[in-house]
Amino acid sequence: MFVHGDDQPVLVLDDDQSWRLLEHTNHGRLATTVGGIVDIFPLNYAVMDRTIYIRTSPGEKLAALTVNDHVAFEADGILSDEAWSVVVHGVAHQLQTQAEIEAARASGVSPWIPTHKEAWVKIEVSKITGRHFRLGAQPEADTGN
Repeated sequence: MFVHGDDQPVLVLDDDQSWRLLEHTNHGRLATTVGGIVDIFPLNYAVMDRTIYIRTSPGEKLAALTVNDHVAFEADGILSDEAWSVVVHGVAHQLQTQAEIEAARASGVSPWIPTHKEAWVKIEVSKITGRHFRLGAQPEADTGN
């Protein structure tokens, strides 16, 4: 899927490659900051039109987003011989109107567990970065002998 040049183990992905990876998985981590304290929440998500949608319920995550709407989000995948990681930075907004919620519902995001999660949030992405890794043993250090 990804071609590493010059036998390099790390490939920097462009925006389109990074978005494609995000679109084909549904679990990630949301990082928030409140009062100088960083917190990370595992969650499921969906991507539609280069916007990330999540559903949640009242609690720490939603409270953090109302205090500071600047967030980071990360998703990754690990296989036997390769891995990838995509990180986004953006602004999170709790959706308020029925029209916004219906649009978010079309993304297909649904809760992992059988609980009511009726708070809808979208992350408008301002920056996306991605890396693809070819896994393998660490080469031996040159000892100069």
